[in-house]
Amino acid sequence: MEIIIIGSGIGGLCCGALLAKYGFEVTICEAHSIGGGAAHSFTRDGYKFDSGPSLYSGMSYTPSTNPLKQVLDAIEEDLDWVNYDTWGCLLPEGDFNTTVGADDFCKTLEQIRGESAVREWRRLQQEMEPLAAAVNAIPPLAIRYDLSAILSIAQYLPATVWHTPNILRLTGAFKSIMDGVVKDEFIRNWLDLLCFLLSGLPASGTSGAEMAFMFAEWYKPGVVLDYPIGGSGALVDSLVRGLEKYGGKLLLNAPVESIILKNSRVVGVRLKGGKELIASKAVISNASIWDTLKLLPNNRVTRKLIEARKETPECESFMHLHLGIDATGLPEDLQCHYIVVNDWQKGVTAPQNVVVVSIPSVLDPSLAPSGKHNIHVYTPGNEPYAIWSGMKRNSPEYQAQKQARSQVMWQALERVIPDIRSRCEVTLVGTPLTHKGFLRRHRGSYGPAIEAGKALFPGANTPIPGLLCCGDSTFPGIGLPAVAASGAIAANTIVPIVQHLRMLRDIGL
Repeated sequence: MEIIIIGSGIGGLCCGALLAKYGFEVTICEAHSIGGGAAHSFTRDGYKFDSGPSLYSGMSYTPSTNPLKQVLDAIEEDLDWVNYDTWGCLLPEGDFNTTVGADDFCKTLEQIRGESAVREWRRLQQEMEPLAAAVNAIPPLAIRYDLSAILSIAQYLPATVWHTPNILRLTGAFKSIMDGVVKDEFIRNWLDLLCFLLSGLPASGTSGAEMAFMFAEWYKPGVVLDYPIGGSGALVDSLVRGLEKYGGKLLLNAPVESIILKNSRVVGVRLKGGKELIASKAVISNASIWDTLKLLPNNRVTRKLIEARKETPECESFMHLHLGIDATGLPEDLQCHYIVVNDWQKGVTAPQNVVVVSIPSVLDPSLAPSGKHNIHVYTPGNEPYAIWSGMKRNSPEYQAQKQARSQVMWQALERVIPDIRSRCEVTLVGTPLTHKGFLRRHRGSYGPAIEAGKALFPGANTPIPGLLCCGDSTFPGIGLPAVAASGAIAANTIVPIVQHLRMLRDIGL
């Protein structure tokens, strides 16, 4: 085989499917029995649950600025999407629904903060408009990390030059942009929350580019949010179909034990059990940077990479609550998503302060038996791993802590469905140890906590010949668009420039 990819997260699947489309022999090695990494779905007693991502945008139309949709277009795969535009907010200011779009959030602001807040939001929208244009001036799928990048981005240079002053602003923290426009306390808290949901960091650590992309996606006329029919697993299936129809392979239950070096070059991987797979072109790791380093021998060839990246700061982990419930008598206007913030003063990154509720069967009834709902509640990257470290998952201590630390999720959900505990038919509680074990994530981490303006994401290349990386350790954003972009960039770095340019042309970029 030519290329081996470690891990079938969305980054690895995007990378593998694109490389297969380009004509390479690709094998993806996945430790789990299910592909998709944090985006996989699983089934219990007739309920289909998303394990992770639940919020999508820019996926139901073409052309799209979302790199994940662009990858699907490139591999000629798609799936069915249902659209919606409203989500619930349970905040210290009160409980209300808000709508995405150019004007709709202003209606919410007017009700809870008044006209002065609306004027500030309008000014921020004006400030973000040229930044949003700048962030989309060069599509991420045009990026590659070799000298041919000059050719792949050449067609976008006129727009890039025009946007140069704004592009420079995008590299810093969004807080510097926000501080120049926004004084209203609620808007500042709201923007901190959006930053945290995007990157795992508040506005002081989230890049202007990430927020400019979000503003371009969410706060434009006629915008809708998307949810994949069949859940996030249907998205994974579409990428696997794209991989396999071009000759690529996905090996499940195939954990990589180590990366093989020969004559100072990475040449393959060794699976648990001793089987060796050799790659003639490259090995690409979709594992986190910490987990990738664990696979490498510590010698003179690898030491530079290990020393440079072993201290990469990390976001905290998750608590998960998956429920299958009897929906009899529930209101018909339940939203798919609710965001709960308990106390702005603690900060959005404080443990158990922000909770996300997802009820995707509101949009796609096929995810649950008739008359039922499936629910996923989680604390998004704010659960400390340290308080779980060293616990045995079958111990009384672990079970007691699991019960105690899950209460904040139950309490958040009770604000939406007061009698939720009496409705449950399936109850699953996940912890950072669950997150670490099933996803093979270092300390169950959400991803790197690399602060904008203080450090840069390292990109696809490494100082070790034959080894590239993709995933949330390589490209800013952590979420689905960012990891899809990272996978495409790693693939494009390997492919001849002629094929890369043809792909861009074929999908209209």
